Amino acid sequence: MKKTLVSLAAASLIVTSAMAADKGIDITTTGQAVVYYQTSQNNGDDNTPGSYDLLDKRASSANVGVQLNLNADLKNNFTFGSQLTYLGTAGLEKNLVSGVRQTADADATQAGNTTTELALTKIFVAKKVANTTVKIGRQELPKSLSPLAFSEGWNVFKNTFDAILVVNTDIPKTTLVGAYVAGGTGMTLGTTGNLTAGGEDVQDAAYMLTVQNKSVPMTTITATYYDLADLGTPGTSASQAIDPVTGIATPVAAVAATHLEGAQAIWLDAKVAGKNLPMGLKLGLQGGSIMPENSVMENTTAYGAKASIKPMKALTLCGAYTYVDGNKDGKPQAAVKNTGTGIKTPLYTQMIANQNAIALDASTFMLKGVYGLGDAGKVIAQGSMTTAGSQNLMNVGGGAKGNDYTDLELIYKVKAGGVSYLAALVNQTWSEKNANNMDSNNIVRVWARYNF
Repeated sequence: MKKTLVSLAAASLIVTSAMAADKGIDITTTGQAVVYYQTSQNNGDDNTPGSYDLLDKRASSANVGVQLNLNADLKNNFTFGSQLTYLGTAGLEKNLVSGVRQTADADATQAGNTTTELALTKIFVAKKVANTTVKIGRQELPKSLSPLAFSEGWNVFKNTFDAILVVNTDIPKTTLVGAYVAGGTGMTLGTTGNLTAGGEDVQDAAYMLTVQNKSVPMTTITATYYDLADLGTPGTSASQAIDPVTGIATPVAAVAATHLEGAQAIWLDAKVAGKNLPMGLKLGLQGGSIMPENSVMENTTAYGAKASIKPMKALTLCGAYTYVDGNKDGKPQAAVKNTGTGIKTPLYTQMIANQNAIALDASTFMLKGVYGLGDAGKVIAQGSMTTAGSQNLMNVGGGAKGNDYTDLELIYKVKAGGVSYLAALVNQTWSEKNANNMDSNNIVRVWARYNF
């Protein structure tokens, strides 16, 4: 039934575009095609499920995806946008991989399903009146204006939201943004997007108000307020877990959904950048708090700072520090993460794979260097060190000491023949073995992306 409904939606887009063309409506069609692959290696015990070598099928996942965007000017300051997404594997699961990086199904339980999937990941109508734009429907939300509920770009494709978005620029040098966000939709980003160590996420709608001001010379100040409803877990149905080594199926009992009263959140960000600053200096300050409205959870407070310079034309150096507090009363806290069932954080120390280490009860330093090679692309070398407390999402066994974490990453990006390529090597190390009996891990990620 689901595939039939998606097929009907796709057909309706085609018919709509044909009718629009007949009526003289301007239509723009764009899109992208992506091949995405990742494999990992860890030094867990040989008998531990998940202890595989690089390129091992059981430790590898991939996608082949295509997105088609259709945008139309409906006249009278109305615009329409839609996006149809295909996410498959091109048969790679038959020999090279055992799962997918992303699914078109918003249900995270489908993350290992290698069946071809289609999804209508955007469909919205927008209306502009004077300096106010209203957009209603399934759409992306940028992190710059919605730091705790945003579309993430690290995976095959970005996730989207069912939302009502209002943007106003009547006040000079000021952008006002109001949003009603009814939840993340479109595609799963992964399976580690929990907002708390207990697995809670925002299970209901959120209201957002953002004020972004550029009145101070060379400075952009952004303040955001959220009212988040229903912190909880969606629950699961009874199922079976398959041991990837032995192939033995173990029954997994159903888990009931949990519901807690929601939370309020504030986030502040100030960035300073200007041509008159020495060596291309850029500065940033950020901070905020998530304040649950239930008696079960405690407040979470975070702050961070960053600075970058260009000592030479081809080289950019950046340093950052972030801190997220840990609970002193033993109550659970919300991590500083994308609340829209996302994976990443808005923290300055966010890199490819360190989100769970930095998002709660953590003190993190990051250093980053970017060296441009002209037409040959650029090389990025970055590393972070996290001192973790007992509430940290990577904590071992809830003991008094957290699981300290080091992340080293080497990334190469280049665009050739109209295609963008990325190759990344990530080395992760923990001070103690984690739940998978690992104290280190290597990740290799490669993708090719063609925008048309």
